[in-house]
Amino acid sequence: MTFDQVGAAAYVVGVDAGGTRTRAVLAPLAGGAPLGQGRGGPGNALSVSEADLTAHLAAALAEAVPPELRGRVVAVAGGFAGASRLAPDDPGQLRAHAALTAALHQLGITAAAVEIHSDGEAAFASAPGGPADGIAVIAGTGAVAVRITGRVCRATAGGDGWLLGDDGAGFWIGREAVRAALRAADGRGGPTALTGAVGHTLGVPPDVLPPVPYDDAGWDRAHREAYRMRLLPAVLGRHPVRLAELAPLVAAAALEGDAVACAVLAAAAGHLTDLVRALAPRAGERIVLTGGLLGPTGPLTPALLDRLRPLGLTPDLATDGCRGALALARLAA
Repeated sequence: MTFDQVGAAAYVVGVDAGGTRTRAVLAPLAGGAPLGQGRGGPGNALSVSEADLTAHLAAALAEAVPPELRGRVVAVAGGFAGASRLAPDDPGQLRAHAALTAALHQLGITAAAVEIHSDGEAAFASAPGGPADGIAVIAGTGAVAVRITGRVCRATAGGDGWLLGDDGAGFWIGREAVRAALRAADGRGGPTALTGAVGHTLGVPPDVLPPVPYDDAGWDRAHREAYRMRLLPAVLGRHPVRLAELAPLVAAAALEGDAVACAVLAAAAGHLTDLVRALAPRAGERIVLTGGLLGPTGPLTPALLDRLRPLGLTPDLATDGCRGALALARLAA
């Protein structure tokens, strides 16, 4: 990778740390597009240990910032899932700050300003023009909507994690895919391409998968029972959050017109709409959609746009919170 350093005496770093991965980007303080980017493991400040979070941040930062520029970084801002600025002793805030500070120290990055924000604050800051007030909706592995006032998250809807919430998120969609596959196998649900797709992805032997194209008569009870016996251990033997990895299967099946997959995505969009409604949106106010399911090419974006339009909302779409984190880092500098 090459870097154009002409006219750029100082740099800033933005970090987007979510439930699935951590991203870091380097850009000139004076403005302009990112010059470097890197990735690391999960960055939720509540569910990832401080040691692992430090390692994931260090990996992303090391890839984004070349050694020759590390002494010229003047500000770093991170948007972290699980962090809040509303209380100085917020556990996520404290863990994120400690981990980010340690990672920067490991790499010899001595930025004068190091700020921790929530992932919602970074997401909202990604909107063009740097607005200070509005709503951000993030849907990836998890799902949350936040109201931002003065660039600080003041109200939250959702974001309760896979065990207690995250309705409409990647985990929820993946779980619905498995449930649909099991219902089809035992005769409670209609035929769906998800049965074969989920089984194949989770290692169910090909000889017990349903035939393609699906033939209900050709998938006898013995094969259905064998399918269930193989699928259940494959699901229960993994960490529950990994069900989010199955969400793309639902999006792909929906594109092919699978009725069950389409119904899952429609229900997911409905759940995300409920998150927005819970924050009492005002017609015309700024709203940002981001995350793996809601970016410019996200599978839930069209359906959610259709539901938000009657509320008088026209969202900005952001690929992730990195652009917003850079904007916050520039403000800090």
